[in-house]
Amino acid sequence: CRIFDPKMPFKEHLPNKQEIDFEKSVCEDTKLMEKTTMVENAERIEDVMMYDGFEIQNIIYDIITENDSDSNNLHIVFTNKLTCTYDITDNRYHGRAVICSNPAIISTAGMIEAPARPREYYFDVMKCKMQGLDIQNVKKNYNGEFLDYHDKRLSKIAEGYLLQAIFYYMTGDTFCDSLDCRLNNAHWQKDLLYSQLKIGKLCNKHQALLDKLHL
Repeated sequence: CRIFDPKMPFKEHLPNKQEIDFEKSVCEDTKLMEKTTMVENAERIEDVMMYDGFEIQNIIYDIITENDSDSNNLHIVFTNKLTCTYDITDNRYHGRAVICSNPAIISTAGMIEAPARPREYYFDVMKCKMQGLDIQNVKKNYNGEFLDYHDKRLSKIAEGYLLQAIFYYMTGDTFCDSLDCRLNNAHWQKDLLYSQLKIGKLCNKHQALLDKLHL
């Protein structure tokens, strides 16, 4: 499922022993993913360990169908791997926090990396790297404006993505366009924090739809 060329559609790769051993180790200790190259530290995007979300779904689906005969059961997988999907409109992979289907995949790394940070932040990081300085000083200037690894807000944000996965499965309804709804598919960190933390509830339309389900 590893992506080796983020500008090309997924291509099957025959893993070597080192790659297989790493994936086995990650299954036993997920914290090992934190030792890989993060997006903000990568000299090339190819250095970041990214995974095709649909390929992961296919593998998990095959495992589920072998062990669960009830297709009405919704399976949701949380991972700290950076899941991505390929977009043919700009011919490259994009990070995803949630991939709705059954099984649904929710990526904590995707919550951090997929929604964009403030534009000014990227400019400041670029200038910092050009001067050979530590970008941690830049991050301090934007403290609280976006999610980061080990962020205490991640649990609350995860609730919103969990709701999106469940809601999509039960209603087939896609993301909400309103920022005042936890079903909003935020493309910016500021919108994500607003919808999930400041608003923290469904909009009237989707709340009414949920009420009709009599859950």
